[in-house]
Amino acid sequence: MSPEPLAQVPFWYLRHGETDWNARGVSQGSIDIPLNSAGIAQARDAAEQLRNKGIKTIVASPLSRARLTAEIVAEVLGLPVLIDPDLQEVNWGVQEGQPMAEWFADWVGGGAAPKGGETFAELHQRAIVGLNRSLVHPSAVLIVAHGALFRAIRAGMGIEPNRRTLNGVPMWCAPNADGWTID
Repeated sequence: MSPEPLAQVPFWYLRHGETDWNARGVSQGSIDIPLNSAGIAQARDAAEQLRNKGIKTIVASPLSRARLTAEIVAEVLGLPVLIDPDLQEVNWGVQEGQPMAEWFADWVGGGAAPKGGETFAELHQRAIVGLNRSLVHPSAVLIVAHGALFRAIRAGMGIEPNRRTLNGVPMWCAPNADGWTID
């Protein structure tokens, strides 16, 4: 089944702040790992960067690392946080809690999912559904979610998906005549 097309609506994207597992290079996936102190500071910095950017809606993954990042931003912007379960990070099955390894690039390229996990195609489908549902809210929308999920969104934009997304760094994503830009 082909994923639905990505809505041609600009939006802000923010990967959650750092966790201890991010710092150690461990696959988190759907395991609910909290922000560490650096991650909380990153969320506060992102909130200041997003002040006066016209954000009217914040939608986050239900996992606490994304939800708390969103709540910290929301407090500064004076907005509520909406939760969308389709924005949750990928389920990597047996690879969750393990060091990131060579399997990852093959997985993004369409290779087999780790045992018990989602394929990249499944994540792509879910991510686009969740993003499109989020983008019907008043603009500009801020999505607060995860790294692998943003890879799937990048694939929906027609941009090379296998690029690392930094923790706590807001990105403006906008369609244009040539596709999409990410600033």
